[in-house]
Order: sequence, then C-alpha cells, then structure tokens
Amino acid sequence: MAVLLLLCAIWGFTQVTIKVANSGLSPLFQAGLRSAGSALLLWAWAAARGVPLFQRDGSLGHGALIAGLFTAEFVLLYQGLVHTTAARAVLFIYTAPFVVAIGAHLFVPGERLHPLKGAGLACAFAGIALAFGDALRLPTRQELLGDVMELGAAICWGATTVVIKASRHRTLSPEKTLFYQLAGSAGVLLVLSPLVGEPGVIDPRPAVVASLVYQIVVVAFASYLTWFWLLKHYPAGELSAFSFFTPLFGMLAGALVLDDPVTPALALAMGLVAAGIYLVNRPPRRAGPPFSVEPGGAA
Repeated sequence: MAVLLLLCAIWGFTQVTIKVANSGLSPLFQAGLRSAGSALLLWAWAAARGVPLFQRDGSLGHGALIAGLFTAEFVLLYQGLVHTTAARAVLFIYTAPFVVAIGAHLFVPGERLHPLKGAGLACAFAGIALAFGDALRLPTRQELLGDVMELGAAICWGATTVVIKASRHRTLSPEKTLFYQLAGSAGVLLVLSPLVGEPGVIDPRPAVVASLVYQIVVVAFASYLTWFWLLKHYPAGELSAFSFFTPLFGMLAGALVLDDPVTPALALAMGLVAAGIYLVNRPPRRAGPPFSVEPGGAA
C-alpha cells in the first residue's frame, strides 16, 4: 500500500510535468521521446541485471498486443485533451479501474467482482467526481468528442492490465513486459507525431527538458517497472483501485507548483477515495451454515 501511494504521488506530479513540457514539446512527440528514453534506460537496466529481453519465448504476439493498447491509450489521452478540458478528461480516464475489475472478474481466475468491491469502486469514483465537480455539465460537441477519446483511453488502460494478468505470458519478467510497451509505443508515437502535423520541438527551455527527464527516468522507467512488478504479484483489481488517488495528488501538486486553486471538496474527496479503496480490499463476508451439527448428531 505504501508503494502504491508513492506511485500515485509520482503519477499525480506527472500531470504537472506534462503541462510544463507541453509548452515546449508537442504532445505526441513528447510521449514518443518519453517512451524511447525509458526504453533505453530499461534495456541498460536489464542488461546490468542479466534479464533477457530478446530471447525467443513465443511472447511476441502478446507483446505486440500490449504495446498496441499502450500506444492507443496515449494517443487517445493526448489527442482527447485537445478537444476537452483536463477536469473532464480525469473523470473519464479514471473509469479504467471499473474496466479492470470487470475484465478481471471475467478473465482472471480468483479475482471475482463481489458487491463490496463494486461499492468501493463507486465510492472512490464519487470522490473523483466531487473533486472535479466543475466538469459535471453537458458537453459541447467538441468536448463530447474529447470525452469519448478519454473514455477510449481508459478502456485501453484497463484492457492492458487485464491482458497482462489473464495471458499465459503473465509470468514474463516485469522488465520484458514494460520493454514491449515502451519500445513499441516509441516507434509509433514518433512517426505519428509529424503525420498529424505536430511541430515537435517548440521551446526546449530548461524547465521543459527537466520535465521530460523526470517523465523518462522517474515515471516511465522506475515507476512503471515497479507497477508491473506489483501487477505480477498482486490482484489487478485491488492494485488498480489505488489509481483513484492519482488525480487528487495531481491537484495538490498543481497547487504547490503551478498555484492552481484547490477546492475545499478535496479533503472530502480524499476521504471518499480512501473509504472506497478500503472496501475494495476488504474481503467479502462469507455466510456461515444455517445451523451447526454437534458431535453425536444434535443440531
């Protein structure tokens, strides 16, 4: 739980660094550079630890699938933000834990979606909706397009997690699982960026470069590698539920770094998310037998 909260704090601060980097780098170009730089770091890390990344183990098709989902997630996420607001995007992208919970219930043995877990997810999502309540209004036509793209990003995010847990290749090392996604997405994003007319580098001032380096080293390399290690060892639904803390940490980071306003509802939102995650991780009560049978046959 401590590691997951640290990851959520890192990912929440990432929202700030993306905003800063967007002022000097085009969105898809930025995402491609992040994946490429992190893939190189991961290759060096794996080589130093003796973890094979290129051996033939029949996982290429699996790797292509998760790389495709990872790439689609970021394309939809970044392009959706062109059409809708960041607050609306948060509400739609954080439907991903529901995708994970339903997918794990259907495809991952031993990860059933019981009513208590469903109530916990709903409670945590209510916290996010409260924190970003200003976005709860009827969308314009352009915002609706962006909302649909953000929802698609959430489905891709959740589907990636389910595919990794449900696949027969779930025993792959975290390093190889992540390398498939980083290397695959880097190639696609860096090619796609000029095809959609992005200018690429706009203003590479120190703050922009520092934000990109943070995303490469801390986020896409260290935190993602930790996430996939956790995903290999713990249930996907319980892990994914913790991601509800990420946008709340993002709000705090925005207040500290960018002087963004923080509403009084944030404290209540934090409480709702914490309560929801408690319910998600609490095992359901098992009904006892209607009566007990004592030795000798007396009921």
